[in-house]
Amino acid sequence: MSTRLPKKFFLVSGSGLSKISRLNAFDRALVDARIDQCNLVPVSSILPRDAMPVDYTYINPGTITFCVLSRIDNESVKSIGTGIGWAMCEGIKIKERFGIVAEDSGHKTDKELDDDIKKKLWEMAEARNMKIIEHKIITKCLNVPKNQFGSVIAALIFLD
Repeated sequence: MSTRLPKKFFLVSGSGLSKISRLNAFDRALVDARIDQCNLVPVSSILPRDAMPVDYTYINPGTITFCVLSRIDNESVKSIGTGIGWAMCEGIKIKERFGIVAEDSGHKTDKELDDDIKKKLWEMAEARNMKIIEHKIITKCLNVPKNQFGSVIAALIFLD
């Protein structure tokens, strides 16, 4: 059985508008986030113990790219936002170490998204009897004009 254990990861966010469709708005959000050339495969929310955060890294077109993706779409005169955050955790009793990822979206401000993601990360760590030793959160909001579609994404991108 083959396993993949990512060694690095980075966060991106983007937003897009379209007069044509939600799909086109989503495509523009991917372009804005600079991950439009990737074949994204969503996965759940665990970071390997030795995975390191890095700055944005270009990925070759067509690459199968594992990610944790947060996305919201809407149309006409609505404010939308999304965010994603990661936390590296350490066991309180057993010295296990690995990371967790949480996302949030809705008709929220950057501050509301940041606060809600922090709450999620802290509860996830508590459920695992772990403490957070490092974390980072990004958010992105967009006001969708009348007669347009909007999409906002935030993603944690895994690298081998």
